[in-house]
Amino acid sequence: MKITVIGAGNVGATSAMRLLEAGLSDIVLLDIAQGIAKGKAEDLMDAASLIGHGRKITGTSDYCDTQGSDIIVITAGFARKPGMAREELLDKNSSVIRSVVKGFKEFNDEPIVIVVTNPLDIMTFLVYKESKIDSRKVFGMAGCLDSSRMNLMVERALNKPLQEIDSLVLGTHGETMAPILSHSKVDGLNLTDIANDGDIAQVIAKTKSRGAEIVSYLGTGSAFYAPSAGVFRMVRAVVEDTQEILPCSCFLKGEYGFNDIYLGVPAQIGAGGIEDIIELPINDNEKKLLGAAADSTRNQISGLKL
Repeated sequence: MKITVIGAGNVGATSAMRLLEAGLSDIVLLDIAQGIAKGKAEDLMDAASLIGHGRKITGTSDYCDTQGSDIIVITAGFARKPGMAREELLDKNSSVIRSVVKGFKEFNDEPIVIVVTNPLDIMTFLVYKESKIDSRKVFGMAGCLDSSRMNLMVERALNKPLQEIDSLVLGTHGETMAPILSHSKVDGLNLTDIANDGDIAQVIAKTKSRGAEIVSYLGTGSAFYAPSAGVFRMVRAVVEDTQEILPCSCFLKGEYGFNDIYLGVPAQIGAGGIEDIIELPINDNEKKLLGAAADSTRNQISGLKL
């Protein structure tokens, strides 16, 4: 198994660290900025004997070093600044993504590709269209992150242990994300049965604004510890063929009533990538939320030159 992480910024380097130190695979860390990936890779290797893993990481700016990758994680792109919406990155990062796809496709035919670059759902769609890789092998990391953020907001609102909380957020990775309350539970009970309307409204609002909140604290750059954890969870599902169900941005072919679009939905992930898309029963309000998410994504996709 060979894993390549493209983009050696905070998200990419931290993702590489998590994957390396878990011993999942040898890693290639690539960044077009000369020396950045090499320096971070060498720094991570200095820690190998302290952590106690036997894997290796190679830092490079040359796409030929990615040859034979089983999994490619794309984190390359511009990060948000305070006051900036993810959607504002569309023009800048679409050019980055086109360049990335051209680079890795020269040396890799059909790798599994996990996209992290924002705006997530649109960039995942662009990778799929540009690479012409089977859609089940191209998917985006966001639902894991948003659901984990909602778990924390529920914990803070209700003072319940995180281990008892299982939230589900679908739709887009943005303002039109869709918290699915009918499948969000606390200690096996529906969230709506144990939380009042005010608490639920607060949880949803804070979940949606969580990324922007962290950006405002950092001043420069955006969140990376939690996004890298989402990457790790998804990559591990592929490497270990766990067949676990995780929310991620998937290409839909009629599921939930949508076609030819990437949207956050529950998916069974294994060695082949997206092994199955799980269609959960959802209520009318949740269907409307997914519809709004789909409309937002289509509007942004229309701005791409495909």
